[in-house]
Amino acid sequence: MVQFMREEFLSRLKPEWAKEFYRNQLTSLRDVFGIEKPIIGMVHLMPLPGSPAYEGWSMDEIISNALRDAHSLVEGGVDGIIVENMWDLPYYSSSSRIPPEEIAAHAVAAAEVIKEVSVPAGITVIHNGGRVALGIAKASGARFIRVCLYTGAAVWDTGEFDHGNAADLMRLRKLLHAEDIKFFTDVVKKHSVIFPGIDLRTHAVWSRFYMSDALIVTGSMTGFPPTKEDVLLAKEAVPDAPVIIGSGLNSENAKELLSVADGAIVGTYFKYDGITQNPVDIERVKKLMNIVRELRLSNA
Repeated sequence: MVQFMREEFLSRLKPEWAKEFYRNQLTSLRDVFGIEKPIIGMVHLMPLPGSPAYEGWSMDEIISNALRDAHSLVEGGVDGIIVENMWDLPYYSSSSRIPPEEIAAHAVAAAEVIKEVSVPAGITVIHNGGRVALGIAKASGARFIRVCLYTGAAVWDTGEFDHGNAADLMRLRKLLHAEDIKFFTDVVKKHSVIFPGIDLRTHAVWSRFYMSDALIVTGSMTGFPPTKEDVLLAKEAVPDAPVIIGSGLNSENAKELLSVADGAIVGTYFKYDGITQNPVDIERVKKLMNIVRELRLSNA
């Protein structure tokens, strides 16, 4: 239905440039992951050189740790992964402030992980390092990036005021000949308070207007799920946009949330004992993926 709506829209466009421009925007996650309701597992890198928790590990150690988690996720059945600098906290709020030593280490680790896995991979640089993430994605062969604040404005939990970066990212993607790298963008992102007057519906509409490929809806913090109502609100606001659960999906709420969402990014639940700092537990991955497969079959 969504694809039909997009094809009808494209057929009514007159300028050829407009048809080409909008044809590149995703309407289905199947175009990236090859399946409905994909589950994207998080590869949380160890603290990288320059971050407060870094204890002098070699890049070989950092890469080995990342590969262990990536292999567990893929063997457990996930449909994609994201390589993220989760433990470089406290986070900087924009690309211009992220130290080059952390960027370099992230890029090296991501490239090694992506060479080893058979599923589509993405990059996130927290908090809002979209420009850095796009550069790492181009260098490492990633298929998409997660952009934490693509449009609008917000205050992060670190106290820093931040604003959207859609204009810079769209231009940089063109400059890098990286139109194949998709933008998955958060609306009313966890770890932040959105600027007064911007609600979830408004944020979703703005993000899609500026060519977001998929919208991500989260709870208030890492490991906290969004409400089903918020997911539905995003889908109703922008019916042709894929909507992804960005935090808090687990074996108890998966059926409810995925009944309305188009996919999910899962980090905390996949870790031993559901503790974000722990390694990935392949048995927890398998448990959730079995539920997701049942849901796909019931919707077939």
